[in-house]
Amino acid sequence: MKMIKGYRRPNGKMGIRNHLLIIPTVVCANHVSNRIQQSVPVSVAIPHQHGCSQIGDDKERTHKLLAGMGKNPNVGAVLLVSLGCEVIDASELKKEIEETGKLVEWIDIQDAGGSIKAIQKGSEIANQLYKEIENIPQSDIPLSELILGVKCGGSDATSGLCSNPSLGIASDMLIKQGGTIVMGETTEIIGAEHIVAESAVNEEVANKVYAYVDKFEKEVERIGADMRGGNPSPGNIEGGLSTIEEKSLGCISKAGTSPLRDVLPFAEEIPGSGYYFMDSPGNDIECVSGMAAAGVHMVCFTTGRGTPTGNPIIPVIKITGNEITARHMADNIDVDTSPVMKGKETIDDAGNRIFENVIKTAQGELTKAEVLGHQEFSISRISISL
Repeated sequence: MKMIKGYRRPNGKMGIRNHLLIIPTVVCANHVSNRIQQSVPVSVAIPHQHGCSQIGDDKERTHKLLAGMGKNPNVGAVLLVSLGCEVIDASELKKEIEETGKLVEWIDIQDAGGSIKAIQKGSEIANQLYKEIENIPQSDIPLSELILGVKCGGSDATSGLCSNPSLGIASDMLIKQGGTIVMGETTEIIGAEHIVAESAVNEEVANKVYAYVDKFEKEVERIGADMRGGNPSPGNIEGGLSTIEEKSLGCISKAGTSPLRDVLPFAEEIPGSGYYFMDSPGNDIECVSGMAAAGVHMVCFTTGRGTPTGNPIIPVIKITGNEITARHMADNIDVDTSPVMKGKETIDDAGNRIFENVIKTAQGELTKAEVLGHQEFSISRISISL
């Protein structure tokens, strides 16, 4: 069995990074959170636009995303920053994250006496938290504990022909080691949902695939919109993709050939090993944020056009099958599978190279998105603001 290096958390979960995470509970706490992060550069923060004027499903989604980010095993300790009058309950958020056994501290801007005092107090606490986690030792961890998200964005014709099938090979290799893959993007299986459903372990799981697609299509119909022009996007079309069905057939190949174990709600914690599908937007940042909140350790992200985005707490490996993109966006691309398009290597060969990169990243090698400091985070909306 292959082994990697990781951080064993108090609840038994394994992480491949050891982040100190600063979580603003509301948009009003973003500035203070960012200033604390700037004064403690070893930390990462996740500013967002929500946390107040939300009810129902939107309120629950914001809480779920923030809690999931804090619980992700790549996080060693958490500092919560609240304003004091938002709808998100910071005390409940703290309690939920603490159930993992990790250190969680909380400051409130109103209680602290304003922004300056909160920044000073928060910086002191953040420095102390980092001292508590910086010497957590790494240990040998079975590769079977790795949870890998598979995602595509900025797709073109080479994505379905080359990079996605190559990633599918790597997905199968990880599952054969006992690991887990999670594919998202409900919008990007439309037209190919029957193929995803056919891979399900039973009829109940297959019906979940159809149910989530049907729910999305009805919502688009309800608001009187047309997906065309948004998906495929103008960039997708310019890159040679003509329809959502054509795009979807390429998208689903990144999951490989393993049976689909279950279909999960957005940002739901991954319950076991194998192949799972997570209901999520196709939007790159929102989808990856949901994967991180679900406990994914890293994401393999294929892109034909070139997409630079990353995530604050999980490494994002960028893969392309487009030779021009690999050359022009060399700053952002980790794996170039374009030799497949020229017949210089097979899809199996490219899949093996992706898998090797996954291992290296799990061992601590930084992705280009990490090196460049890409820390994009976003919470998708469901309904209106009050």
